[in-house]
Amino acid sequence: MPTLALHQRMPWLLRRAAAAATGLMLIAALGATAPALAAGQSSDSQDCSQAASDACLQAIDLPGGAGRLSYYASRGVSDGGPPPTRLLLVMHGHPRDANRSFDAALQALRGSGHEMATLVVAPLFQVPTERARRCKAPGTPAARPGDALWTCSSWLAGGDSAGAQPISSFAALDTLLDALAQRWPRLREATLAGFSAGAQMLQHRIGFAADAPSGWRVRYVIADPGTWLYFDPARLAPVAGGGATSDWDGCLAPDSADLNADCRWQAIPEGELAACPGYDDWKYGTRKLPAALGRSAADARARYAAADIHRLEGALDSGTGRGTAARVLDQSCAARLQGPYRLQRGLAYAAYEQQVLRPTGARSFAVVPGCAHDVACVLPSAAGRAALFGSAR
Repeated sequence: MPTLALHQRMPWLLRRAAAAATGLMLIAALGATAPALAAGQSSDSQDCSQAASDACLQAIDLPGGAGRLSYYASRGVSDGGPPPTRLLLVMHGHPRDANRSFDAALQALRGSGHEMATLVVAPLFQVPTERARRCKAPGTPAARPGDALWTCSSWLAGGDSAGAQPISSFAALDTLLDALAQRWPRLREATLAGFSAGAQMLQHRIGFAADAPSGWRVRYVIADPGTWLYFDPARLAPVAGGGATSDWDGCLAPDSADLNADCRWQAIPEGELAACPGYDDWKYGTRKLPAALGRSAADARARYAAADIHRLEGALDSGTGRGTAARVLDQSCAARLQGPYRLQRGLAYAAYEQQVLRPTGARSFAVVPGCAHDVACVLPSAAGRAALFGSAR
């Protein structure tokens, strides 16, 4: 049985014991050349509740000798103050800009009223140095010996790490959550937020995630993903009047989430879907699921429908203009069936949820005025704070 399936099916308490037996812990340092990366400690000159730095990097050993996963953390185990009861974990985008994602989460946290109770964490999925130039933002730490390594795209779809002892990105994140639960036993609420590729990763993981640590309430914030995982073969698009052809330009006003009065959401005809073979295969749909995910499509659909999910889209995250990161937007046939750009794809998914999925869990959806494809704009916005913390304080 694949490693991931075993990990996901193992009850949380057993996984906790297994983690302890394999030495799952915050390591003392990431290497002799990086003395600033001391375990659980912040540099005297760097307050990790204010901004990311190398001093804020911590790490866990993944099970089975799979390697190490690093993450920024706003607190070290030796920091003073009351222990956190809330976790805000934010997943980086395609350039693996965990530092910017961490800073955006800290900015959103300020003034929320939850500063003292919240631990902010930003995982970093590493890529070999020779390949990282294609998915590396300024300030992204280079991979070090012993790190678990993915490709620029494999981590966002739950893919396995490289090496003789692989682990999927989903299982690695499950492991990190368990480690945080052990280290901070008073944590009770976790908000897992992702932006862009990080939003894809989290949205795809929801239906296949291991059970949350005991006593936790888990919420998700999915912001500006390039594509979505659908749990049904239907795809929706806006049509005008009595027409049958998709009319994005005629039905959706610029920078708006509202269809024009004579437009409606309608299922894309089967003939058009048939012209795009594989449109409903993983990672766009639930056909041909990797066996290592360890859960059926029906079970994943039910879990996703029951989850607590809040979605955000930048109002300007459309087209190919400045700030839209259109160069890295998936333009495959399967992706284009979801809509032409990120904003439209998010709107179409909201319509799909309402008309087809019919979720039972909490849902919210907001379009963020003035924001294109920028985590530092979307998460700290009033709508972003409302999604992250349940209020727009």
